[in-house]
Order: sequence, then structure tokens, then C-alpha cells
Amino acid sequence: MTGGSSANDRPRPRLVGVIMSSASLDFAIRMRKPPDLFELRLDHLVPMVDKLENKLSRLRAPLIITARHPQEGGTNKLSTRQRRDLLFRFLRRAHYVDVELRSASALNPLLKLARRRKIRRMISFHDLKSTPDSRRLRVKARAAKAHGADIFKVATRTDTPAQLARLLAFVTKKDVDLAVSAMGIGKLGAISRVLLSRAGSILVYASLRDSDIEGQMSLEQLRAFGIR
Repeated sequence: MTGGSSANDRPRPRLVGVIMSSASLDFAIRMRKPPDLFELRLDHLVPMVDKLENKLSRLRAPLIITARHPQEGGTNKLSTRQRRDLLFRFLRRAHYVDVELRSASALNPLLKLARRRKIRRMISFHDLKSTPDSRRLRVKARAAKAHGADIFKVATRTDTPAQLARLLAFVTKKDVDLAVSAMGIGKLGAISRVLLSRAGSILVYASLRDSDIEGQMSLEQLRAFGIR
């Protein structure tokens, strides 16, 4: 099959609610209409990590677990060993595990275990300062696939139309046979999530009660845009 697939051929984008505090976890547990998935930001949740075990079973949607690298937006200045230990600890709870491309080699044992347990692997790339051109993003997507990714997640700075156009071009013209979740951060971050979901991005991330990510809309806002 040549050329891009039509909008009718694409799967419906799935909503991901981000849990990054005790308040957002409690809110997620109480939700009558949860999103398709929850993302557990373990780097944010370190202060309450011992209390998580008893609460996670009360969530009514599958989990993505991640412990973000400090250079890609992670908090609490966690070392690779600390992040690895957190991910191993909660892997049995996960349907997806997300590690950064820069960490994929160091966390290769975790990725191998996830594969054996049939836990889907997301390899991610975050550029908090700009958006690389689509050629460089394709190189990163191919590297993610080589590390065994089921999904390549990319989040980049979209303060200008040109930056957003580069991210949109990557999603619409990617030449890598790999599912992509793409989103913008910054002044055009909100509209980027709507546009990219309609262009083929398979996961759309939303805040629940709190967010430190500029441009990340709430679950209610995304549903109002028809992303359900």
C-alpha cells in the first residue's frame, strides 16, 4: 500500500489521564468516566510511592508507567538506578512502560522483561526547547523501533507555527512502520494535541487536577473537542 492512510482508516486516538500527585490519583480513583489509560508519573510520585500499591487497584483503566529523565522534564533529580528501580517495582501493574530513547540502552533489561510479560513498550523523546526537523525525528523513530518500541512518543516545543508544522509533518509523512504519539508543549501545545490526534497520533495526554506542562489540556477540554 502506498501513500498515507485516510482519516477513516486510522484508529481512534486514545485519551491518557496523567497522574502526578496524590490529589490527581484520588481524583482518578473517583472518576465515573475515566480515560482510556492513566499515565503514572513515578518521578513526581516518589514522596508517596509506598502508598501507591494499595491505591492502584482502584483505578478503572490500564496503566502506563514512566519515571521521567531529569533532562526530559523529570522531577526530583532521580538517578538512572532510582528510575530503573521504580519501573521494575511497578512493572507488574503496567500495560505499557515508557522510557526515553536516551535511557533505552541503560534500561534494556527492563524492556526485555516487559516484552516477556507482554507489556507494551513506549520509547519517548522530549525536546523542551524546540522541535527538530521531521528528518531528525524520523531518525529517532527508527532508533526507537530498533530498541523494540511498540509506540514512539514525541513531545516537543511548539511556541511558533513553524515548530508545530515540523511536528505535524513528521506525523503525517513518517516513513517508519511504528505507531506514534505526538504532542506539542508551549504556546501552541493545546491546539497541537487536537491537530495531531486528527493527523494520526494515537495517544492524547490530558491533565486531571494538576499539570506542570504548558499546553496540556484537561480531559474535559479534549472531550469537548471531540476526542473521546
